[in-house]
Amino acid sequence: MTIEEAQKTVDTWITTTGVRYFNELTNMAMLTEEVGEVARIIARKYGEQSFKESDKNKELGDELADVLFVLICLANQTGVNLTEALQKNLDKKTKRDGERHKNNEKLGG
Repeated sequence: MTIEEAQKTVDTWITTTGVRYFNELTNMAMLTEEVGEVARIIARKYGEQSFKESDKNKELGDELADVLFVLICLANQTGVNLTEALQKNLDKKTKRDGERHKNNEKLGG
């Protein structure tokens, strides 16, 4: 699925199954909540925190998909074409960081 297809698929789901988009502030709060759930898994799986019983069945992929879903909702409702925005962002990063990371001793460059 392309990013464009994902934006269309989420829009169709929202307008049929989900009834309507939550407002932008609600979706921003939901995005923050979902990112927190990703952080919780990362801290336990790759960090030093131990798993609680309630965390053991959580899957990183599912939580990342929750983040992506809400992010796409925000893009759709604010008129952002994520394909174009990502390409523009990659171009910016390439110009800005094209040599910087290669020359970073900490990265083995």
